Amino acid sequence: MDIVYTAEALATGAGRNGHVTTTTGTLDLDLVTPKEMGGAGGGANPEELFAAGYAACFHSALQMVARTQKVRIPHSSVGSRVHIGPDGQGGFGLAVDLEVVIPDLDHDQAQSLADAAHQVCPYSNATRGNITVTISVSDD
Repeated sequence: MDIVYTAEALATGAGRNGHVTTTTGTLDLDLVTPKEMGGAGGGANPEELFAAGYAACFHSALQMVARTQKVRIPHSSVGSRVHIGPDGQGGFGLAVDLEVVIPDLDHDQAQSLADAAHQVCPYSNATRGNITVTISVSDD
């Protein structure tokens, strides 16, 4: 792989109840375990950060695929839900639901764009075969 960019982050403190920063300084957050996992809640957590990253990356891939196919999707969006739970082997696993919204586009064409984006998105490529990623396409 010909690397064109590297992001760096450092986690300190008590893990899920610690702190994370990036070397650029653009991200500087205290982390809080969600109430659903026995924590105090009310702050950022790793699953939220993963959900935000995946949604943004997949949306970028969707727009790139659309440009390549000369399809205009000016009002598209991608929502992401990252689920965490016990994996049955003493650890935890993730699952992701992506919701692709492309108003004013035929459902089959929107689905085709989403499927193509799933093939080029770096997050999709990194998770493929490791976690369940479900993609739904909507026009609203």
